[in-house]
Amino acid sequence: MNTKFKTGYLPALLGIFIGVLLSMIVFRVVIRYGKVRAGAENWRKLTLILHEVQKNYVDSVDVSKVTDAAVEGALAALDPHSIYMPPAELKKTQTELEGNFDGIGIQFNVPNDTAVIMDVIPGGPSEKAGLQQGDRIIKVGTKDIAGVKFPQDSIVSNIKGPAGTKVKIIVDRDGILIPFNITRGKIPLHSIDAAFMINKTTGYIRLNKFSKTTSDEFDEASGKLLAKGMQRMILDLRDNPGGYFEQALLLCNEFLDKGNNIVYIKGLHRKKESYEADGKGKLKDVRLTVLINENSASSSEIVAGAMQDNDRGVLVGRRSFGKGLVQEPIFFTDGSGVRITVARYYTPSGRCIQKPYDNMEDYQYDIYKRYTDGEMLTRDSIKVDKKEAYTTTGGRTVYGGGGIIPDIFVPLDTTKATSFFIKCNKKATQMRFASAIFDEYKDNISNISDYNTLNKFLDNLDIASKFKAYAAKTDGIRPVPGEWEKTQEYLIPQLKALIGRYSKLGDNAFYKLYMGVDVTLMKAVNSPSTLKQQ
Repeated sequence: MNTKFKTGYLPALLGIFIGVLLSMIVFRVVIRYGKVRAGAENWRKLTLILHEVQKNYVDSVDVSKVTDAAVEGALAALDPHSIYMPPAELKKTQTELEGNFDGIGIQFNVPNDTAVIMDVIPGGPSEKAGLQQGDRIIKVGTKDIAGVKFPQDSIVSNIKGPAGTKVKIIVDRDGILIPFNITRGKIPLHSIDAAFMINKTTGYIRLNKFSKTTSDEFDEASGKLLAKGMQRMILDLRDNPGGYFEQALLLCNEFLDKGNNIVYIKGLHRKKESYEADGKGKLKDVRLTVLINENSASSSEIVAGAMQDNDRGVLVGRRSFGKGLVQEPIFFTDGSGVRITVARYYTPSGRCIQKPYDNMEDYQYDIYKRYTDGEMLTRDSIKVDKKEAYTTTGGRTVYGGGGIIPDIFVPLDTTKATSFFIKCNKKATQMRFASAIFDEYKDNISNISDYNTLNKFLDNLDIASKFKAYAAKTDGIRPVPGEWEKTQEYLIPQLKALIGRYSKLGDNAFYKLYMGVDVTLMKAVNSPSTLKQQ
């Protein structure tokens, strides 16, 4: 990624005020500063505007607030992805992509207005202090957070803090309140949600973002799967919004032969830069299938496009988001920053990944329009510009115009969305049921570390009867005649997956138990991992 650190550019990025205010101020500038050129071509005009506001506005001016608004307005007029980030937002974004944060090392859910610890990160401060999976957090510091509808984001912000500082947490463990004084430390943020073998030869990796640690995580996970006999990989990039550019390059490099083009970028002030594989990847002989959907963006699309254009893998799912603009970050001494679009991404065949943004409103509602236009349900509804036709290395025709169109289309499955299921979803009945089951069988579930044992345990629970009784008693939700039969095929695997997360297998258990009703994943498993020339 081209990353340059600059300061002192704030005046050059100040936005244009709107409507009458702008007209009046510019008029005053022209009258009072007759010798100063204040035309649109002169960026100093913006500084003059702010200066006049500060000198003449009827009330006191919050300079920081007005400046931030001006910057946001200016960048918004350029494209959808050139943005200004105040210090707090920039810090949060950087933390998510850096691959670590300061905290205590737990993952939790809030199923019943009480935070339940789902996982204690090995080697982290919480494990060393003695926190356990299933503990319920009652108090953080002096604040009661259980049973008071305490916002989940606020729980996180109260638990987090600089490494080396202390936080007192009181948990409920089997009805006993236990206090812990925990010293915060550096906690890794993983970009891989799950990695396991689907069958004897097919491995599965789900990647949630491209952070600084993605390449290392991927190398470790794929290495373990290779050791278990993986000959084919299903790489799940659904709902992956992207991240660091170089991490996408490193991932692509694992699959491609030397000299294969991965991506190139170019812009008005950026010469064309092409990136090629070095041929040293460990997965060049592994058959590949890549899952994408409408929320796969940026770096995810670089990977998908490179695999498709090189005929290296089969893409399964729905058209990707279409974010192919390259942002260059600029950081300021006050902790804020901007990301300015400097170039566009192009796949090896020459397709521009970026979808059109001439009409900003259409751009913002693009995903919604895909639903209303039927694109989520039928491949024929995808709007393909035949003028944007390109050719893969193997001679297949692919299309540009925004986003990556998969080789095998999988529509949304809306057939199981019964009224009973929707009502349960609205009240998170499934999650709360899973928590209740864990409470009842904690000693059994928390010690399970293999799939066979977990499956046998879950099969003996009579989950169907227990869930219907729980939903009726707790939320007053009951299926009407015929509804349960339509819902259970989808709902039971979901419940098993949610309960399975409480085992030592964690998220791996969730995704493996859920995959039987994951239509896109099962389509990938049952489809060929190579495509013939079209």
